[in-house]
Amino acid sequence: MRNALAGIVLAAAISIGSPVRAADVAAGKEKAALCVGCHGEGGISQMENTPSLVAQPDLFIQWQLVFFRAGTRKNEQMQPIVEQLNNDDIRNLGAYYASLEPPKAPRPDDNPELSRKGAQAAVGRRCASCHTDTYAGTKAVARVAGQREEYLVKALRDYKSGVRSGGAMAAMADVAYPLSEEEIEALAHYLAHL
Repeated sequence: MRNALAGIVLAAAISIGSPVRAADVAAGKEKAALCVGCHGEGGISQMENTPSLVAQPDLFIQWQLVFFRAGTRKNEQMQPIVEQLNNDDIRNLGAYYASLEPPKAPRPDDNPELSRKGAQAAVGRRCASCHTDTYAGTKAVARVAGQREEYLVKALRDYKSGVRSGGAMAAMADVAYPLSEEEIEALAHYLAHL
C-alpha cells in the first residue's frame, strides 16, 4: 500500500508539482542510450522477455517509469536505471518513444490458426476497449500490436498470477485471471503478428 501511495505522490509531482514544460524529444533520444542495451536500438527489443518500446504511448512510458522508480513495479534490471531519472527525463523518454514509428513489416504469421484463436480471445475479453481497435494503445494504455510474443505471454501470466503491479493492475488482472494457458498463448501470438 505504501508503494502504491508513493507512486501516486510521484505521479502527482510529475503532473502538478513542477512547472509544465514541453517534452524534449531530442533529450529523450539522448537519455534512451540507457535503454538500448535491453530495449534495443530505436526501442525495438531483440532480447527475450524484454518489451519493445517503439511507438508506445507517451503517458504509458511515463507511468511505467514512475512505477518502477517508486518501487511499485519491480524489476532488478530497471531499478538502477530509473534511479538515475528525474521527472524531465521521464517526460522526455515518453515523448521520444511515442514519436517513433512502429516497424512497417510485421513478422509473417507462422500459425494463422493460433492467430484466429487469439483474435477470438481478444474480442471475448474486450481488449480493444482499452488498447484501441488497432491495439496501438492510447494515453496510459500500452501498445500491444507488434509486441514481442514471449513478452506478451509473460505479461499476461504475471497479471494472471498477481505478480505484476503498477498501472492497470486491477483491469488487467480481471481480464487475465480467467484466461487459460492456451488463450494466453493464442492472444500473445495474435497481437505479436499485428
